[in-house]
Amino acid sequence: MKTNYNKLIAAFFGVAFLMTSCSKNDKMDLIEPEVAMSIQDKELELSVGEHTTFSTTNKNNSVYAETWSLGDSIVANSNTYVFEPTNSGDYILSYAASNEAGTFNYEYTIKVNAKLRPITDASIAFVSDLLEYKPAPGQFINKKPGNLESAEGIIGGRGLVSLGGWGGSASYAFDHTVINQEDKNDLIIYGNAMPTFSEPGVVYVMQDDNGNGLPDDIWYEIKGSAHALEGTDRAYKITYFKPETAEEDVAWEDSKGNTGFIAKNTFHKQAYYPEWIIEDSYSISGTLLSDSNIDMSNPSYITSKPFEYGYADNTSGGDQIDLADAIDEKGNAVYLSGIDFIKIQTGVQVNMGWLGELSTEITGVADLSLLEK
Repeated sequence: MKTNYNKLIAAFFGVAFLMTSCSKNDKMDLIEPEVAMSIQDKELELSVGEHTTFSTTNKNNSVYAETWSLGDSIVANSNTYVFEPTNSGDYILSYAASNEAGTFNYEYTIKVNAKLRPITDASIAFVSDLLEYKPAPGQFINKKPGNLESAEGIIGGRGLVSLGGWGGSASYAFDHTVINQEDKNDLIIYGNAMPTFSEPGVVYVMQDDNGNGLPDDIWYEIKGSAHALEGTDRAYKITYFKPETAEEDVAWEDSKGNTGFIAKNTFHKQAYYPEWIIEDSYSISGTLLSDSNIDMSNPSYITSKPFEYGYADNTSGGDQIDLADAIDEKGNAVYLSGIDFIKIQTGVQVNMGWLGELSTEITGVADLSLLEK
């Protein structure tokens, strides 16, 4: 009996020794990953709509786990990854092959450019499509020049459209990408401003960053000379309320707690609230410009001096816009290689008595580079 017990103990320790030896041998046999990258250049450049395939080759037959990371996010766990950017920007793509013996790392810096729509023989200088016409209430709304027909009237050339009171806007598309030219103005916006009377409109631009042809990317504001003036508010919001009858003023309430009216006058008797807006109220957000340039001390001769630069319907003869002045919602400068869409919005909130509300008017929007040819 004792003999059998001793044999059992010996067998147990023998198996244990073999298992330990095998485990040690396995670890000793495990070698650090050695990997060949299909793309060795660590700095790459491509455009939205293009793709690049990255792959790896195991050079020493080691066993390891693979990880591809885009920024902080893991995007693949195989020896192949296809990079297909949907937006422009700078990307960091990291690769890691690891086991208990060590880790192999490789990192790419990828610059992705927005897809530019080229100028062709069929391209026109002026905007080619109306995206949205959303005026604020005003004395010209619901008739020319404050209706949809008027908004469409500046497509392909010159016309006249009124945006109504503060926040009223019209958005348009170009049939090509307007290129941001270095040290040059890129756009011209025609209005009906006079030397002593301007009705400045804030300009927003958008690049078709995802390349889908739709205005579903980010609107960037053009920073003009009134940006830092007292009274300018880049986070302003107003709500207009539909009156019960066409004869009544249009009431409004803003994000500062102020209330007021778009007042009716004797010159324009139609309804001022846009007839195609069926809701009892609607809200608009954007940049409120300072009204410090308006002088109403002499009611019979009200003046509105133009700002130095950066706005629509600001100076007679047209206002030139530099895309290098684009800023984001925090006020930081942004670089746009070009833009595909533009929005213009009435920027000043003021009731000028017998003259009515200040309302930006637009007579044309064009790519300066094509006008110069």
